[in-house]
Amino acid sequence: MTIYLDHHSTTPVDPRVLDAMLPYFTEKFGNPGSVHALGEEARDAVERARATIARGIGAEPGEIVFTSGATESNNLAIRGVAERRRRRGDHLVSVRTEHPAVLDPLQRWAEQGFEVTLLDVERHGSPRAGWLDPDQVAAALRDDTCLVSVMLANNEIGVVQPLAQIAAISKARGVLLHCDATQGVGKLPVNVAELGVDLMSFTAHKLHGPKGVGALYVRRRDPVVRLAPQIAGGGQEQGRRSGTLNVPGIVGLAEAVGLATENLAAEVEQLSKLRNRLAEGILKAVPNAVLVGPKLDAKSEDGDPLRLPNNLNLMFPGVDGEALMLAMPELAVSSGAACSSTSDEPSHVLLALGLSADEARSCLRFGVGRFNTADEIDRAVAMVAAAVDKVRKLAE
Repeated sequence: MTIYLDHHSTTPVDPRVLDAMLPYFTEKFGNPGSVHALGEEARDAVERARATIARGIGAEPGEIVFTSGATESNNLAIRGVAERRRRRGDHLVSVRTEHPAVLDPLQRWAEQGFEVTLLDVERHGSPRAGWLDPDQVAAALRDDTCLVSVMLANNEIGVVQPLAQIAAISKARGVLLHCDATQGVGKLPVNVAELGVDLMSFTAHKLHGPKGVGALYVRRRDPVVRLAPQIAGGGQEQGRRSGTLNVPGIVGLAEAVGLATENLAAEVEQLSKLRNRLAEGILKAVPNAVLVGPKLDAKSEDGDPLRLPNNLNLMFPGVDGEALMLAMPELAVSSGAACSSTSDEPSHVLLALGLSADEARSCLRFGVGRFNTADEIDRAVAMVAAAVDKVRKLAE
């Protein structure tokens, strides 16, 4: 049976989430836009879910916009700001290590005449590798900057960015801040008021919820954030995102957020223990294996972790990552972001850290999840050690 250690790409649906969703596929199947009893029942479920999700991230219910997932949320945030007629200007700021769901929309606007500034991060070898210095953001802001977009936690190397500091800098200059929190929600304490972000994207399937549903937090005051809609045709979600609402998915997202926030401290502790066990085991069993990203115990100035509790990225010098994965078919890991897994190009995140193309291709990402066990971790260590030895011998 496959050992699944690819929880950054997606997570299995928690049975409790599925149980909450099932009635809305069958007896409670109404369209929340309908005026009859079944429609009202569905509409009430959506609003309860909206309130639960808002509580989970420290927002107000009216600040939650439901989408099909984080990619749509990112596009709505970036394109929605850029298309506003009364925006400040045509300058956008982000980071070289962002997810393609942020970088690709930014590239689209660059092709249409916007100026995009992509900031560098700390290099491989630093105990804070991948970290963005807030002073870089301050130096990049201009009078015509309309949006800064910085992810909360990186999907490949797990580095957690100093969003609160970046938010304070952006707010002082009157610039909106968008945060892709896809990997952070459910793995870190996430409170939009404490972070100070104006827009925040997240999705259900990264925290043991269903695929195909996500949300965008949109600040309602100080300042009011207005977006140009990207999907028109019905006026749902206060006109910000038209389309019949995915009621079972929304219920599932709320249940997933509720479970994650309720049990966050215990789950973070468990994930950290399993991740550290995995790292120690592989680094001991595999000669020359190298940790990529921030140190596992790295802390911010405030004492908060600088790495996601479930994230591990390792380099195996002289070993091709794809060949290594093929050599251990019963272990599910990845060589980078799932959305770009079919590309022959090395990870842009690892290249941004200063790794060579060959070094980047020799890295594997491990993502521990809620249902993994210590026994699975130990078996995974043995699989990796055996596979590296096999691939290295074949290359001799």
